Amino acid sequence: MDKISTQRGCVRTTRDVKHPHPILESFDMKFVCAPDSFKESISASDAAAALAQGIHRILPDAECVEIPMADGGEGFTEALADALGARRVSVDLLNALGEQATGTIAVTPDRAVMEVAEAVGIAMVAPERRRIRAMQSFGVGQLILAALDEGVTEILIGLGGSGTNDAGAGMLRALGFVFLDHDGAELDGSPESLTRLARIDTSGADPRLSGVTFRVACDVDNPLLGERGASAIFGPQKGASPEDVRFLDQALRNFADVAGHLDGPALAEGAGAAGGLGYAMVAFLGAELASGIDLVVETVGLKDAIRGADFVFTGEGAMDRQTLMGKTLSGVARVAVPAGVPIVAFAGKLGDGVEELYDHGFVALMPIVDGVTDLAGALAHGRENLANASERATRLLMAGRR
Repeated sequence: MDKISTQRGCVRTTRDVKHPHPILESFDMKFVCAPDSFKESISASDAAAALAQGIHRILPDAECVEIPMADGGEGFTEALADALGARRVSVDLLNALGEQATGTIAVTPDRAVMEVAEAVGIAMVAPERRRIRAMQSFGVGQLILAALDEGVTEILIGLGGSGTNDAGAGMLRALGFVFLDHDGAELDGSPESLTRLARIDTSGADPRLSGVTFRVACDVDNPLLGERGASAIFGPQKGASPEDVRFLDQALRNFADVAGHLDGPALAEGAGAAGGLGYAMVAFLGAELASGIDLVVETVGLKDAIRGADFVFTGEGAMDRQTLMGKTLSGVARVAVPAGVPIVAFAGKLGDGVEELYDHGFVALMPIVDGVTDLAGALAHGRENLANASERATRLLMAGRR
């Protein structure tokens, strides 16, 4: 079916131009399609398009505003790139083990978007090859340098999915900071080197950093050190043994002590995010840490898009009672509910406690799989299943209105 596509701010609006259901032509309605990605199946952009496709099968004249969403983790760059109409730039970099890899940033004339998982993501290194004491965040600094080369004045960074625990020392080295031991020898910034750190030379830091605002998507409140710190809480997820955790915490403590931050930034909420990258970004780059979904909601202009809408269609791979705990759908609800716009949510799986969403502005929770299948089949047909589920939901909504 042919569609007319227009840009409205940082979102895409579509209307069908054929009218296969004349009985419903009188409904002049607006839908906001604002889903997260369906992990390993559909990108957020494709999910938004599928939701609009299902709506248009029933309401060809409906206005569908497509806004891909994310919460700061995997898919952060892609979702914001689509929503902002940003240009994608490939960046040659080093992964957490110092091996050649390629990452992507999204760029507009004044803003760049990136995520640490694109450079030093835990998924980039097979479990049997992870060496947490040696892995470092140099590649994140390379993404930032690529953004500086584009001349941007604001950089948005998603912290989810990191495989490192170096408190951002590797990132800072890429940006021109020099880490030295007691003999004046340069260190590589890995956790195993930070136990020998005696001095940090900031004189070579890239001068362009002072002209950039850093806004960082961070959804944890852990400090850098201690029993709730980066090493103790997130280290084991990255392959750290109990002995490694103790070593890592001491290495990061020495780093913060040499930098003079033990009583300041090292204690800040979110400093322990992404293996301590939150600490380095606040303490050395002057970054602002914010809820990932709140940052996305603001950046894509969701509040303005929802104004005057009849329904919001959203969704993600799985929903349960934790869906409202800082994830994408919680951010959508915080905008839609005050605006009085009901929410219909779609998921590949509805988990325990999902019915709690009905108390927070959700009027329908729709599983998208319409028959018996295995996981591989469900993932392979995700977009088709989502469009069909969107069509079914629209039929039901219109039956109620008629």
